Amino acid sequence: MKSIFFFLLLSLVWTATAQRFGKTLKDTPGVVSYTFRHSFQKDVPATLDTIKQLGITNIEFSNLFGKTASELRKLLDEREMRCTSFGVSYPDLVNKTSEVGENARTLGASFVRIAWIPHDGPFTIETAKKAVEDFNTAGKILKESFGLSFCYHNHGYEFMPYEKGTFFDYIVANTNPGYVSFELDILWAFHPGVDPAALLQKYGPRFKLMHVKDLRKGVVGDFSGSTSVENDVALGTGQIDVANVIKAAKKSGIEYYYIEDESSSVSVQLPQSLKFLKGL
Repeated sequence: MKSIFFFLLLSLVWTATAQRFGKTLKDTPGVVSYTFRHSFQKDVPATLDTIKQLGITNIEFSNLFGKTASELRKLLDEREMRCTSFGVSYPDLVNKTSEVGENARTLGASFVRIAWIPHDGPFTIETAKKAVEDFNTAGKILKESFGLSFCYHNHGYEFMPYEKGTFFDYIVANTNPGYVSFELDILWAFHPGVDPAALLQKYGPRFKLMHVKDLRKGVVGDFSGSTSVENDVALGTGQIDVANVIKAAKKSGIEYYYIEDESSSVSVQLPQSLKFLKGL
């Protein structure tokens, strides 16, 4: 009898997990607000309407676009949309941690993330060590005071070689898993020569969020963390094996993923990307 109960419970857990991943990784992908930055700067309500018409209801905001967190939350609620992740700058994370926490909580987000560690010239171990210290400190405050999870979003330069690995390996190894998680930007892993799927397999539980984007064919990457925004192309048309990355993500700790397209061809490319994902 106990064994029957155990297998029934296991089946329920497996079904719930499959449904969660199926929903977040295929049926209802989110989008990064930066994708619609020009439109948001002109008219926030109209931009939200456009995004919802595409079938997207989950947004990662990295800008309040002149609104307060409360005003933006109201606009989202009126449309039955949500903000699950709130992106801020490194200085704000460090110097305005409580304000960031309050805004994220007001928006209804579960995550706070930053996408750039300030540095002049090549990324160094000194900068990485300072980031580790700041991430652990801010992450603890966000978790214990606001119930939020902090994520660092890679941007390419962290994959420069360091000792027997990379600076990214150092950051992961020296941050507290209880307070610091990661958002995998697959373009900014691929651009410096890293396989995003392999990275997910290596650090699966540490990754909670993901930016899904593709890199134009023929573009040669480096450790600069920079490339033309026009090198963002529709998913499935560039260099990255997005399908394989999604497959690896389903076995990782990814909770939400967001399409990001920084190019000027968003109106054409985003529907193509959505069609590609739904066809996987």
